[in-house]
Amino acid sequence: MDGTDGTGSTRRGFIGGAAAVAATAAGTAALGGRAAAAAPRARPAAPGRRTGSGAPSVAVLGGGVAGLTAAHELAERGFRVTVYEKKAPGGKARSMDVPGSARGGRKPLPGEHGFRFIPGFYRNLPDTLRRIPFPGNANGCHGNLVASTEVMLARIGHEDVRLPFRSVGKPPPLLTPDALSRALTGFLDAFGNIPVHETAYFVSRLLVWLTSCDARRTGAWERTPWWEFIGSARMSPNYQRLLAIGITRNIVATKAEVASTKTVSTCIEAFLFNALGRGADGEPDRVLDAPTNEAWIDPWVAHLRSLGVAFEIGSAVRDLRIAGGRITEAVLQDPSGAKRSVTADHFVSAMPVEHARTTWNAQVRAADPQLARCDKLRTDWMTGIQFYLTEPTPILHGHVNHIDSPWSITSVGQAQYWSGRDFRADYGDGAAADCLSVDVSEWDRPGILYGKTAKQCTREEVAREVWAQMKAGLNDTGRTVLSDAKIHSWFLDPAVEIGGPRPVNDEQLLIHPTGTWHNRPSARTAIPNLFLCGDYVATDIDLATMEGANASARAAVNALLDESGSRAGRCAITPLYRAPELELPKADDAIRHGLGLPNAFDLG
Repeated sequence: MDGTDGTGSTRRGFIGGAAAVAATAAGTAALGGRAAAAAPRARPAAPGRRTGSGAPSVAVLGGGVAGLTAAHELAERGFRVTVYEKKAPGGKARSMDVPGSARGGRKPLPGEHGFRFIPGFYRNLPDTLRRIPFPGNANGCHGNLVASTEVMLARIGHEDVRLPFRSVGKPPPLLTPDALSRALTGFLDAFGNIPVHETAYFVSRLLVWLTSCDARRTGAWERTPWWEFIGSARMSPNYQRLLAIGITRNIVATKAEVASTKTVSTCIEAFLFNALGRGADGEPDRVLDAPTNEAWIDPWVAHLRSLGVAFEIGSAVRDLRIAGGRITEAVLQDPSGAKRSVTADHFVSAMPVEHARTTWNAQVRAADPQLARCDKLRTDWMTGIQFYLTEPTPILHGHVNHIDSPWSITSVGQAQYWSGRDFRADYGDGAAADCLSVDVSEWDRPGILYGKTAKQCTREEVAREVWAQMKAGLNDTGRTVLSDAKIHSWFLDPAVEIGGPRPVNDEQLLIHPTGTWHNRPSARTAIPNLFLCGDYVATDIDLATMEGANASARAAVNALLDESGSRAGRCAITPLYRAPELELPKADDAIRHGLGLPNAFDLG
C-alpha cells in the first residue's frame, strides 16, 4: 500500500482540508453551498418595488437574522412590513459599540454576542448576502466574506494540533463508502494520538450515519446520544476529548452524553461534503472582513428601509391576542412598562424560542398544539467576550478551539481579517490594536482560577478566568503567546447578568438533546395569519444557526404567500447537500429499517 487514494494524492494530503474543517466545526459552528452553481432563486413578482398603502400588512416580531430575512423576502414581494425589535436589528448576530470607548473621532471598540462564522455549506444565507447591496461589491455583502487558512486545537499539557487549510486535491470521482472510509481515516490521522482501532471504529460509525435512511436518522439516531453512538465510554481519553466532548460542547453547547446523534452527525456530514467540494457556496471557514454591523447588518437595514420596511425599536412583545381563530393584535411593552397594541393582516413571530413562547397565551396555544411542544425545547448559555490588545496578536489565521478548557472556549483574532482598516486608527482610543473574540460554551463547570462556574463569577472574574484558560493551552510550550501586559480592555456581552444569586442570560442558544427534533415546530401554524421563524423552527440543518434562521424565514414567507393567495414567486429554500452516490445505500437501509434490521455497516 502506498497510502494514495488512487488519484496520485496521499490520503493525508487529500483530507487535509477536511481535517481542518472538522477541527473548526468542533470549535465554531455555533455561532453557522455552491459547488458548480447554486440552485436558482425564485424571483418575486416585482423585486425591489416600494409597497403601496393598499398592500397587505405584516408585523415581523423580532429583528434578528430570521426577522430581517422574512422582512427582506416580504418587502421584495410587495407587502407592507414593520419589524418590531426589543434591542437592535441583527439580534444575536449584531455587533455593538463598547460604551465610552471612542476617543479622538474614532469609532467605539466593536463588541459582539459572539463571533460570526459562515461555513461554505450554508446556501440560503449566502444568497441573502448577495442581495444586500454594498458599495464596491458586485456580490453585495457576500463580497465581505473572507476565508481562514488554518485552525488549531489548543491542548493543555499536550502538543497543540495546528492544521492548515490546504487544497484537498482531486476528490474521489465517486463518494462510495470505501472512498469515504479512506477520507475519514485520513481526517483522523491528522489529529494524531488516537489509537488505530479507535480510528477504525469511529469511521465505521460515521459510515453508519452516512448510509442511514431518513427514518432511521429521525428515529433511532435522534434518540441516541452522540456519546453512546460512537462508543465513547470504552475509548481512550483523547478519543473522548477530541471526538465526543469537544465536538458537542463547542458546536451545540450541550454535553456529549445527551446530545442527539442526528444533530451532531448532520453537522459533520455537511462539513465533510463541503471539504470534498460537494454542495458548497465557498470555503469551509469564512468570517466577515469588518465588524458585523459594518459588513452586513447596517447595509441590510438600509436596504430594507429602501424597500419600504419600517422599524420600531425598543419595545418587547408580551402577548398575542386571538379572536375568531386569527391573531388580531400583538401587545408591546416599552422600557417604562407602558403597553400598546399593534395590528396587521399577518404576524411573523421571529423571536428566539425562549422569548417567543412567552407570548403564546392559553388561547393561542389551544389553537395549535405544536406551540405547547416548544416548551420542551431547551436553551443554554453560549456567550462571547472580547479582549482588546495593545499589539496585534495573530495567534493563527483561523479559529482556535481550546479543546481542554473547562469552559469550552473558542477564539479568533479578528483584526487580521479586517482589510482596509487600521484597528488602532479606526477604533477606540488609539491604544488598542487588535480584538481577540472568544466564545464561552460551558457556564456550569468550575474554572481553574477561582474554582467557580462562570455563572457564579463576577464579570471581572469571568474575564480573568477566560484569559487564564486560554493561556493554559497556548502558553504551555514555553512561548508567551498571550501576555497580560498586552490587555487593553475587555467587553462581556451585556445580555449576561452574573455575580448574584440568580444569573440571567437574555440571549441564549437552542441546544439539541436527544428527542428534541420532534418538538420543533414548522413555520406554518394552525392559526391562518401566524407564522414562525427562527433557529428553533424545523429545517434540515437541524443545528441552531444563522442558516437555519434564514431558511425558516423563507419557509414562513412561503406559507404566508400560500395563505394570502399571493402570485409572487416563492422563496427558494436550498437543502443541505445529499451525495447521489449514497442514495442507493440509503434506499437499501430504508428496507432494512422497515424490517427491523440494523444498518448494513452497523456491526455494533
